[in-house]
Amino acid sequence: MGTPVSAAGDFLGHPRGLAYIAFAEAWERFSFYGMQALLMLYMTGHLLNPGVIEGIAGFAGFRAAVEAVFGELSPQALASQIFGLYVGLVYLMPILGGLVGDRLMGRTRAVVVGAVLMAAGHFMMAFEALFLPALSSLILGSGLLKGNLAAQVGGLYAKDDRRRDGAYTVYVTAINIGAFVAPLVCGTLGELYGWHYGFGVAGVGMLIGLGIYVAGRGHLPAEVPMSREARPHLQRGDGSVLFAILTLLIFTSLYWTVQAQIWNVYPLWLRDHVDRGLPFGLTVPVTWFQALDSMAVLVFAPLFIVFWRWQGKCGTEPDDLSKITSGCAWYGGSCLLLASGAWLAGDGKVLLVWPVVFHFVVAVGYLYAAPIALSLISRAAPAAVGAMMVGAYYLAIFVGGIASGWLARFYEPLQPTAFWLLHAGIGASGAALIFGLRGWFQRALRLEPSANGHVPVLA
Repeated sequence: MGTPVSAAGDFLGHPRGLAYIAFAEAWERFSFYGMQALLMLYMTGHLLNPGVIEGIAGFAGFRAAVEAVFGELSPQALASQIFGLYVGLVYLMPILGGLVGDRLMGRTRAVVVGAVLMAAGHFMMAFEALFLPALSSLILGSGLLKGNLAAQVGGLYAKDDRRRDGAYTVYVTAINIGAFVAPLVCGTLGELYGWHYGFGVAGVGMLIGLGIYVAGRGHLPAEVPMSREARPHLQRGDGSVLFAILTLLIFTSLYWTVQAQIWNVYPLWLRDHVDRGLPFGLTVPVTWFQALDSMAVLVFAPLFIVFWRWQGKCGTEPDDLSKITSGCAWYGGSCLLLASGAWLAGDGKVLLVWPVVFHFVVAVGYLYAAPIALSLISRAAPAAVGAMMVGAYYLAIFVGGIASGWLARFYEPLQPTAFWLLHAGIGASGAALIFGLRGWFQRALRLEPSANGHVPVLA
């Protein structure tokens, strides 16, 4: 769809277009995570309460449809299921959005339309009656934006350009910068001063991201109009590659199930069971822990880049599949920490140190799994469906989001210790499945068994 411009290298050794994409993505994630940090607290603390819930347009029918599928739900379980459906659909729609970008309107136009829809959704969140249209607009907009924006990163480079992994690390770093700042700004405004202030600032952030992206259109991969006959087509053997990618995504959905709870049940656990008190009568806002989650990734990312480079020089660097397997295992271990803290606290409050350490363990799992999987898929996907398969990367988050919403119903009856132990087992099972089928994945994805993993680098 586009022509690589990999010869240029004027932004950290990368094409300038990467800077525009990365900064636009940082602001888009600021808006997205700013709203998401507030969503569960907003629903359980205000929106779904008697006297307010009746004012949501169309909610009675929506609730009946949800409970027809998932059974009767308590207020907390209903909020968690809505959150799970929202997050799941946000990450399912990029598959369709990538296809639209590949085949219909082009990636750049799809990103612009998606950004406009997302901005509208954030501003509608400021009005309780428009809650369902707001979520719908955010879901559709994210579907058009995410797969196509991520695919444009790969479009800046030739297939054999080793800078692709570094570009996706820059891209993922931008995501985490936006995700770090968002809860501190939107979360603090919404949690302490008024929900609608937080949602409004998220909308402004989305407009800033759109402005940056439009300003950089001249540096993005060129989109060459193609006739139906000239478009790339699937080749012999591509079917097995697509099947292997989808299988890998299903397995990685197990660690995304654990990750999704950080935004779903975890804030409620923090609010109700963790001693968030500080000296001088201060209390840590719940949304700040989401910021800590992203900060831990930003702290560890350069350290792991150096570590993987050192392993590469020594010939001991794990390959991509081994890194993803390790990431799943780290996710499982992080939930063991939460279970341990809850068990030791008994009927009292959990010490603050447990969730703080938890976020740094999760960060290790994230760095071993998320950017590596995204880079692997962008490299292995057939050219005919490149953006669509990059969009399919989010299929794992869709499954994880839906699963986290369904599992959230067990939070109240199981109590925290057993609930977090359950998620530790889910993360560990993802590691076991990928490790067990490692050889098949290498053959099906056409990976070299003896090759070192592709090292994400920033320069």
